[in-house]
Amino acid sequence: MSEMLQINDKVIGLSLLNERFVCDLGRCRGACCVKGDAGAPLLEEELMVLEDIYAVIRTYLRPEAVDAIDRQGKHVRDPDDDEAVTPLLNEKECVYAVFDGDIARCAIEKAWSDGKISFRKPVSCHLYPIRVKEYAGFTAVNYDRWPICKPAIPNGQKLNVPVFVFCRESVIRRFGKDFYRELEIAAESFSGKP
Repeated sequence: MSEMLQINDKVIGLSLLNERFVCDLGRCRGACCVKGDAGAPLLEEELMVLEDIYAVIRTYLRPEAVDAIDRQGKHVRDPDDDEAVTPLLNEKECVYAVFDGDIARCAIEKAWSDGKISFRKPVSCHLYPIRVKEYAGFTAVNYDRWPICKPAIPNGQKLNVPVFVFCRESVIRRFGKDFYRELEIAAESFSGKP
C-alpha cells in the first residue's frame, strides 16, 4: 500500500510529492485525449458551463464531433453510471479533442487561449495525472500512472519537477492556494526521506 498524507479532508498519495512528471506532448501526442474507456470526468457545476459555452466551442470542433454531441449530448454518464463525463467519438477520442497534425488538443482550451471563453477546460483534464475521487467523509487525491504518459516520467526526472508542482495551477484551481501551500510544506518535510 502506498504512503498517504492527510490535509483536512483530503487524503493524498505521497507519490504526488515524490514522483516526477512533466508532459512531453511531442512524444505522447496528446494520447490522454484519445485513449481510455470513458471521457473526462466532469464536476456538477461544469455541466452548465459546457451548456453555456457550447456555441463558441462548436466552432472549433470537427463536423463528426458536432454530430456526436448532437446525438449524445454535451456530457454523458460513464459506463458504470458513476459520474458525468465528456462523450466519446467512435468510442475513442473525447468529442472535444481537435488535432494539430497528429497531436490531440482540447477545443475548449483552444477557445480559452484565444480569449473566447473564461473556462479553461474540465478540471479533471487540467489536473491530470492527478485523479480526484470523492468518498463519504474524505476526498482521495492520487497520482494516476497511465502507460501512455511514460514519456512524462523521464522528462519530469530530468527537470526535477514533482507531480504536484507540474499541476500547481490546476491544484490551486480545484483546492485553493492554502491547500497547495500545505503540499509544499509536506514536500519540504518529506524531502529528507529516502
